[in-house]
Amino acid sequence: MPLYSYTSFNRSGKQMTGTIDAPSTQSAKEMLQGQGLMPVSIQLSTGNQGFSLSSLFAAKIPEQTVITFTKQLSVLLRSGVPLLQSFELLAEQFEQPFKGVLVAIKEGIKGGDSLASQLASHPEAFSNVYVQLVRAGEASGKLDVILERLTESLIRSAETRKKIKKALRKPVMQLSMIGFIVVGMVMFLVPRMSEMFTKSGKELPPLTLFVMALSSLMTTYWMFGVGAVGVIWFLVARWKSTESGRYLLDDWKPRLPFISYFAKTRAVVQFIQTLGMLLESGVNLAEAL
Repeated sequence: MPLYSYTSFNRSGKQMTGTIDAPSTQSAKEMLQGQGLMPVSIQLSTGNQGFSLSSLFAAKIPEQTVITFTKQLSVLLRSGVPLLQSFELLAEQFEQPFKGVLVAIKEGIKGGDSLASQLASHPEAFSNVYVQLVRAGEASGKLDVILERLTESLIRSAETRKKIKKALRKPVMQLSMIGFIVVGMVMFLVPRMSEMFTKSGKELPPLTLFVMALSSLMTTYWMFGVGAVGVIWFLVARWKSTESGRYLLDDWKPRLPFISYFAKTRAVVQFIQTLGMLLESGVNLAEAL
């Protein structure tokens, strides 16, 4: 059933918000009234939030959740369960926010959209590669097979990322510790040494003068520095969320030294894996390309 977001008041006049499963808006209103609530707003929950400051800190859809969904959808389709009914069954098995995503996709499919186009409207859960593989599966009539191969690919990718994170954990901790020590020295140790150098009256080398000036700047304007970093991070995140930002970022990657090697290698590996997955699933070469 569709998922509705509501705003209502209870008998004591307290405002209540939440979500409710109901076949229609009128049914949702009647169900809320049966709970002793007076609804003032009932809207179909889309599960797809636009960009906002809160969305930056919102919990992302866990990768394991997407893997579980893909595996279960593949099993249902292979068992002959229709796509709409599959989504109705799966929506009951997941919690928010992924439940709202599945309900929104189901409503879109019911309205005549393809599964791939609905998945594309939820980039917080489904990657572009995921969407295009599903699109190829729908075009070839082998969606269940594609989803099965996609599940295996997602599991392999998750295991690889886990190994990489484990390998990088120690170096990142060491670099973070070094960074904290350097900042601590610049902000607390250098000012004390600066007083000693100033009292000595001796001429100091340019590097020492630079470190002293940097220390004075950091200790005096550290709040502005933290604020500037926060603003820059927000603007970069906003820019990366736009289509032009993503395009420009992908255009830079093959041009930057060191990064270009990994960007090109990743693109080639992703192409080979995806093409192999499609061909293995029975999609002909022209459709796969």
